[in-house]
Amino acid sequence: MRPLIVTQNITVDGRIEMLDDWFDPLAADGDQLEIMNRDSAACDALLLGRQTFEDFRSFWPEQTDDPTGITEELNTLEKYVVSSTLTEPGWVHSTILAGDPIAAIGDLKRTEGGEISLTGSITLCHAAIAAGLADEYRLWTFPHVQGRGRGLFPDGHREELALLEHLSFASGVTYTRWTHRKDPS
Repeated sequence: MRPLIVTQNITVDGRIEMLDDWFDPLAADGDQLEIMNRDSAACDALLLGRQTFEDFRSFWPEQTDDPTGITEELNTLEKYVVSSTLTEPGWVHSTILAGDPIAAIGDLKRTEGGEISLTGSITLCHAAIAAGLADEYRLWTFPHVQGRGRGLFPDGHREELALLEHLSFASGVTYTRWTHRKDPS
């Protein structure tokens, strides 16, 4: 089964909803780009909710001088957008997943391929986490306290996680990888 990797940019106070100007998608230092490229190499599908998909579609294809390489990656990567209202994706290599999003994610996980990355898409992210479909969390934590906005996990969600990797960068950004803590019994 393909793993679903939740990859989020997040503030120190746990907010993934960007209400302040704390994240620039085109700014990453060389060490950060190395990790982004490493993670991207294992991923061959991007899963997005409609709003994040539309945000990405209006921004990334228009970038002509992208030092991160994300534009090229997104233009070639298979993209899946969960939506009950979108009828035409309007971006190459994009497929609309209509109907029950949890069933659609489960079906996608059962297909052949590499990792599936879920980023942004807070409502979809919360639904996938609540349904137990997320296999790993990759968090880019930015040195900013926003004080408001939706967080990574849905309200009331509780679980123990195991740290797989922790890196820090000169910019103050940290990168952590987490998975579900396995019961030792």
